[in-house]
Amino acid sequence: MPARTVAVASASGLHARPAKLFVQEAARLGVPVRIRVGDGKAVPANSMLGVLSLGAVHGTEVTLESDAPDAEKALDALAGLLSRDLDAEEALDA
Repeated sequence: MPARTVAVASASGLHARPAKLFVQEAARLGVPVRIRVGDGKAVPANSMLGVLSLGAVHGTEVTLESDAPDAEKALDALAGLLSRDLDAEEALDA
């Protein structure tokens, strides 16, 4: 099964705005992707409650996985999003 492991770069981790942006992108891609921390339970990447329940803080390594036909492209896009400091980007946009 295709997977990507990436460290969460946002200063606040996967909370508040970064989590919202991640979940929105996962939903927009339309590919069923799961996200997990370590060997923990995987949750749907398009579920805000699921993503928040991971408790992923800055630097936490998360694994994205999917066995859907377009998985590679979706996993790359979501991993790329997580590897950016979305908190810093918000400050630049203001």
